[in-house]
Amino acid sequence: MLAFSLCSLHIPIAHKTQTPLKKSMFLKSQIHSTLPLIRGNTSKFKLFTALSPSPLTESSSSNLEVDDEPEVETGSEKFDWYSQWYPLMPICDLDKRAPHAKKVMGIDVVIWWDRNESAWQVFDDACPHRLAPLSEGRIDQWGRLQCVYHGWCFNGSGDCKFIPQAPPEGPPIHTSKKACVAAYPSTVQNDILWFWPNTDPQYKDIITRKTPPFIPEIDDPSFTSFMGNRDIPYGYEVLVENLMDPSHVPYAHYGLTPDPKGNNADREGGTPLDFSVEELDINGFTANQGWNKSKFMPPSIFYLYSEPDKLASSVETKKSSVQKKFSMIFICIPVSPGKSRLIWCFPRNFGVWADKIVPRWILHMGQNLILDSDLYLLHVEVILFIIYRSVIPLIK
Repeated sequence: MLAFSLCSLHIPIAHKTQTPLKKSMFLKSQIHSTLPLIRGNTSKFKLFTALSPSPLTESSSSNLEVDDEPEVETGSEKFDWYSQWYPLMPICDLDKRAPHAKKVMGIDVVIWWDRNESAWQVFDDACPHRLAPLSEGRIDQWGRLQCVYHGWCFNGSGDCKFIPQAPPEGPPIHTSKKACVAAYPSTVQNDILWFWPNTDPQYKDIITRKTPPFIPEIDDPSFTSFMGNRDIPYGYEVLVENLMDPSHVPYAHYGLTPDPKGNNADREGGTPLDFSVEELDINGFTANQGWNKSKFMPPSIFYLYSEPDKLASSVETKKSSVQKKFSMIFICIPVSPGKSRLIWCFPRNFGVWADKIVPRWILHMGQNLILDSDLYLLHVEVILFIIYRSVIPLIK
């Protein structure tokens, strides 16, 4: 399936004007010389802005029918990594009975289900009292997030509603702003929980001004919508580049992908690549590879889709009044230097019955076999690259 991918594009972007920042643990990656250094300073609110934007920037696809077009930058070569929606997890992999710890862009957050608001909430994963991880806590009988250390309880807005140690007849110390936990804007779209990595109150209603990229196939009931996710022990930039590289597929995934046909020059089926970039700007890229097209929507979504008339043979097409459509969606999440997370979804409008009877764990096994066949290779390549970058300058 990964044969739908196309080569990685790296476009250097201009420097971003600064605003006050909170110190971020998402430091400069040592993997790729074109990646930015992301750092920050402290401020009253947790406001994150990338100092240097990413080199991965390009445009959009006419095939992707977007109902609510996300707000995008135009006429600019600046990309602010911290002014974007980031996916956290598929909803199907979240348990409403307990909080979950996740990290994105070096930011530790806790995800929990607020039954009082019927919504998923995303907080800083640190209790304001003693900085204990709230993800180790629990949901109390009133549907509040309770800290595991001293039992402080918080509502969906991050307000402290109860401090067990405070005398009931004393001053309401739980109402102090210092007792509140920072809450991030969040939303559910395409069955995925997204968050905006900025707790400044000015971004509380950011969803009304800018939305995550929308992929209609995921919400279309006529398509399958199986999703999977996995944490990857190599960096975001390596993950994205690997997914966009089709030339490694017949070799690294030998025996896991369909056997090539009609190539006498090479047993595995390696061939010259023929593709063209149709659009390329700060908002991503659209490319044509002949038998499939692709779209990158920074910072997270790499979207590939087959052309309906080329997916099935002419005989099969005549037998069905419905055009067969298939797409591959890879959602790449920067976790921290040397770590990333991948959410994948392969919507199709044919053979839908199969996903209704095949257990999800079997589909997980197939995709993880492909990821595993890349894992060791990329690990070795990254280690050797770091050594090369570190040792060669000393020799010179």
